[in-house]
Amino acid sequence: MAESLEKLSFEDALAELEKIVSNLETGKTGLEESISSYERGIALKKHCEKKLKEAQEKIEKITINEDGSAHTEAFTEI
Repeated sequence: MAESLEKLSFEDALAELEKIVSNLETGKTGLEESISSYERGIALKKHCEKKLKEAQEKIEKITINEDGSAHTEAFTEI
């Protein structure tokens, strides 16, 4: 049985997602298993996106002022 998404690290979720994609690409699985794998893959993708967003929110950008002092500001996407 697949591990609960909330317990998976980003790396473990990504590895499982890569395995699912690889298995689906071979076409060796039956229709029901393919559908189930696809649904799990979508859930894993969402989980990975959530983990990345959480990490992004924790990142701070360090900048140096003209006077040489440092300060931090929230990370913003480019």
